[in-house]
Amino acid sequence: MCAEEDTNRRMLRARDAMDRDYAQPLDVPALARIAHVSPAHFARTFRATFGETPHRYLQRRRVERSMFLLRETDRSITDICFEVGFGSPGTFSRTFRDVVGRSPREYRRQAAAVNVPSCFARAWLRPSSFG
Repeated sequence: MCAEEDTNRRMLRARDAMDRDYAQPLDVPALARIAHVSPAHFARTFRATFGETPHRYLQRRRVERSMFLLRETDRSITDICFEVGFGSPGTFSRTFRDVVGRSPREYRRQAAAVNVPSCFARAWLRPSSFG
């Protein structure tokens, strides 16, 4: 296996952990341990590999999950905020607005008004990245 392949596998291993454990407190040192590299090397390589920082990827992943919960459940926004791994409702709302372009409350209201199959809604409403 070549060095580039090994690096990609290490980054994929860390990204898979972020996808699986997005609600857990994950920071760069913890993710670097999963990838078996130093924190500085991990941060640089993750961004070069996936086009965004580990923090931004994790925040976007959490917002994607919260979008589903806002559409499909009647749980409170605060409960959803903590369930997906945000530490405060303020940070959740600010990050959600940065990614989606509207507040969680506005998103829920507009998503409820759209009566299409959920597979179409997920594809159409999924954020691509931070602005």
